[in-house]
Amino acid sequence: MWIQVRSMDGKTSHCVKDLSKLTKIEELREKLEELFDASANRQRLFYRGKQLEDGHSLYDYSVVQNDIVQLLVRPVPKPVEKEEVEHCKVNGDVSSGDEGASDKENQEPLPGNSQDSGVVDDDSTYKVGDIVDVRDDQMGAWFEAMIVKVEKAQLSDEDIQEPDSENMKIENKPKIEKDEAIDENCNTKLTENKEVKETTSALTDKQNKETIDVEMMETTSGIGCDVTDGVKPKVMATILDDETTVKDDGYRYHVKFEGYENDDPVADTVKSIRPRASVNIPFKEVKVGDKVMVNYNYDAPKARGYWYDCIVTEKRDTRTIKELYATIFLGPDLAPLENCQILYIDEIMAIGKPGAQLNMSQVESGVVSSPTKRTNKPECDHCQDNPRRKCKFCSCAICGGKNDPEKQIMCDECDAAYHIGCLTPPLEAIPDVEEWYCPECKNDDTEVVRAGEKLKESKKKAKMASATTSSSRDWGKGMACVGRTKMCTIVPPNHFGPIPGVEVGTAWKFRVQCSEAGVHRPHVAGIHGREEEGAYSIVLSGGYEDDHDNGDNFTYTGSGGRDLSGNKRTAEQSCDQLLTRMNAALAKCCNAKFDKKNGGEAEEWKGGKPVRVVRNVKGRKHSKYAPVDGNRYDGIYKITRYWPEKGKSGYLVWRYELRRDDPSPAPWTKEGKKRIAQLGLTMQYPDGYLEAQAEKEKEKDNKGKGKGKRKRGEDEESDKEDISPKKKSKVAAYKVDAEVAKLIKDDTENKKLWDDAMTHVKEGAQKFLANVEEIFLCICCQDIVFKPVTVKCSHNICKQCLSRSFKAEVYSCPACREELGKDYSLATNATLGKILNRLFPGYENGR
Repeated sequence: MWIQVRSMDGKTSHCVKDLSKLTKIEELREKLEELFDASANRQRLFYRGKQLEDGHSLYDYSVVQNDIVQLLVRPVPKPVEKEEVEHCKVNGDVSSGDEGASDKENQEPLPGNSQDSGVVDDDSTYKVGDIVDVRDDQMGAWFEAMIVKVEKAQLSDEDIQEPDSENMKIENKPKIEKDEAIDENCNTKLTENKEVKETTSALTDKQNKETIDVEMMETTSGIGCDVTDGVKPKVMATILDDETTVKDDGYRYHVKFEGYENDDPVADTVKSIRPRASVNIPFKEVKVGDKVMVNYNYDAPKARGYWYDCIVTEKRDTRTIKELYATIFLGPDLAPLENCQILYIDEIMAIGKPGAQLNMSQVESGVVSSPTKRTNKPECDHCQDNPRRKCKFCSCAICGGKNDPEKQIMCDECDAAYHIGCLTPPLEAIPDVEEWYCPECKNDDTEVVRAGEKLKESKKKAKMASATTSSSRDWGKGMACVGRTKMCTIVPPNHFGPIPGVEVGTAWKFRVQCSEAGVHRPHVAGIHGREEEGAYSIVLSGGYEDDHDNGDNFTYTGSGGRDLSGNKRTAEQSCDQLLTRMNAALAKCCNAKFDKKNGGEAEEWKGGKPVRVVRNVKGRKHSKYAPVDGNRYDGIYKITRYWPEKGKSGYLVWRYELRRDDPSPAPWTKEGKKRIAQLGLTMQYPDGYLEAQAEKEKEKDNKGKGKGKRKRGEDEESDKEDISPKKKSKVAAYKVDAEVAKLIKDDTENKKLWDDAMTHVKEGAQKFLANVEEIFLCICCQDIVFKPVTVKCSHNICKQCLSRSFKAEVYSCPACREELGKDYSLATNATLGKILNRLFPGYENGR
């Protein structure tokens, strides 16, 4: 593979070829020595905000083909003269290398070896009683807390390392003249050799190797102060500035979260703690590129969630529109989630700086006021944590009351809470037992089936609606589990490519209708395919938030790796995905060699197998190309590459990149919308759905109106609305192909039938093909006639169906019962077969 290596100023760029994912970083440095005229020890390589270190490979940093790696070349160090070294020793101004050679008596003892371990010193960043925010290690969200204890951390022997002897050599350290100007526009100067010490120590610190110190880059490279110019916000999201890059101070802080004061304190380091965010930034003062803290819910973007750091990427502030979009940082690795709309634009908090935190002693003495508590996602989605509202989900499961929490007991099986007085029989006090079960979950040991008795049903089955005859629920009519009312028979189930008669832009209300049309046959699964052949279709429904949808191309995550026991539709990632079953089927559509370990990339991507793509309305929360309602067929896509990568959950997932390869314009483009209007493609509903919905609305209206007297004129207005004619959209007429028209003219035996079918040409392709399918339907197998036999009564029957009838000694037409005779010739109508094959390509496959 090849990658692009670009200098930090963007002036020099080279394409480095003959690489692989297993290429070591030191091997890459050797290739760059001649291209950039810089030795390997002067090169600093960065990719997506991380510094590439020797000993690792490109695969470790997820570098793929044609990615851009940035190169920062350190300046050539000047030799340090002997006289200046002696002068530094006399004045005590030595570099970081001399620290290891200094007298051991002058060194401070390490915290781990100190006899005063656990005693709080004055150099700790935070004190007991400080009001802070603490980051959750798994979610990446910030929660309000207070520090209740501070102690020194005990360092292990691995953390205590001897100083490197090479770093102790002063002659290897660069010399920077005092008051040397780095950049005229920046006005940044180095005033003392002490700054060299700080820069070098920052480079050798393990904890700072994965982040980019912007100030250090400016000082060493001389590219100027304003390094953020021309850098996209999503790139800046991975660059931590001095305010957020915090070095471990050697202390452990025990905190208690607000609202959970009865829980045990949680110990954390200074890197996960910062002062409480208490300053609310007005929306008009927010600018693109600002790093702020906002409320966001990545599961349900339209609901309240938790507080995350973000980078503002887009702002719309007009008289009628006020919108804010940002890149949110989620998960333990703070992975960026781009193009997130911030719902609560009036609750934008400024990030506090270390040293400006409030202390509880200041609040209690009245010096400052207590900061306003932020509103988080409610713990109960039913009552929204309203204390005055009864709720059987978060309070007593019998009365729903939230009073007397000390008299509530929780079941260890179903986690439901009960007032001890609401139980049957009621309890006088909370029982002193390790495990307690409610009456619904408790097993009765006396329920034993004796000889001659019938087997008793379990409690779970006894409660099911199928066990009682008085249930009014209409089982089996839900659109998620309803059976198909019709089947696509014009093409076999393993058909690759478009379905005849289904135009790009066709929309259905429910997934079961897509199955009936043959576009995507599974009701629930997102991938339809066979491991040996390939994948025929997929559905984009926003199941993975880290998928990127650009319309004409998108990334797609494979299936598996989730525990769906208990009839779950979806769950969190709990194990690695494997390149088997549906994942292997998708991979085999790529025009590349099948590789279970590293994946593959198509040499000629258009040579891959076609995959039908359906976008679902659920993907609207992550993609603007998803439909507003229902499911929409967006055409044929081809897989350009597939590869394994570690997902946000920490487990291995298989990713696929697909690119559109369809002659019809995309439905979201101007040409596509025009074509949809011309073809008259509207939302397709199941039979009787609109009528049922209208009846429900009518019942609601009748209940809302009550028995009050109607006002004069209401009847006339409603009648006018019903009588007013609805404007019909113009539909583009279907153009029959010249060769097909010639074959239709030659099929004289079915002239009357074709004359009837051609009258529907003006109604568009959908109506015309549906009418042809209905006219030439075999009365026996209820499918389009296969190897058609046109009998003397002008009916068309499949040759196989008619021969089966003759074997049963029935010598009449199956449609009209006209006598054909025992010696009737079963000659196929080849002309009709050719016409149907042109109109419905592939319909004979598998028959």
